[in-house]
Amino acid sequence: MKRWCLHLRAAAIIGAVLLLVGCAKKPGVQTGELEATAPEGKMGEETVAKRAPIQETPVTPGPGVRAEGGLGTATKEGPLKDVFFDFDKAILTDEAKKTLGDNITWLKANPAARITVEGHCDERGTNEYNLGLGEHRAKAIRDYLVAGGIDAKRIATISYGEERPFALGHDESDWKWNRRGHFAGASR
Repeated sequence: MKRWCLHLRAAAIIGAVLLLVGCAKKPGVQTGELEATAPEGKMGEETVAKRAPIQETPVTPGPGVRAEGGLGTATKEGPLKDVFFDFDKAILTDEAKKTLGDNITWLKANPAARITVEGHCDERGTNEYNLGLGEHRAKAIRDYLVAGGIDAKRIATISYGEERPFALGHDESDWKWNRRGHFAGASR
């Protein structure tokens, strides 16, 4: 009987601790900030992409990604390089445009290749907001590739928002890797 009481007390204490700790809230991002930076204008329900299944095991950055070349270094997933975005922005930086220029060269040399541009965000902001921002990022990349001479029929876009992080940390050193446009489906 004495043991049973001890187990009951321990369970009550653990339950109380879990109740008090709970899940941390994510800091919100104002949607007005996206309207000023997104290339497609206002973000409404019609621009939020459908959720894709969550990746079962998130991938952490490997040595090929954090190489001396820094952001934009090709990964072993394919011949096209990811492009990275500033916080809460869907505007291509000069570095991103240079990387996309290299990707355009590869795509022109491989006209049968079809790709999917994935828009990703860091964990800050609501799920809905990040899905919309990821969609704007993917579309900005697609529009740049099309302007560079790549047939739009070869390019699909999808937003994963914050659902498939590349780096699992919770600070800027990891968030910068998650604010990206990733290329899937390209093969030689």
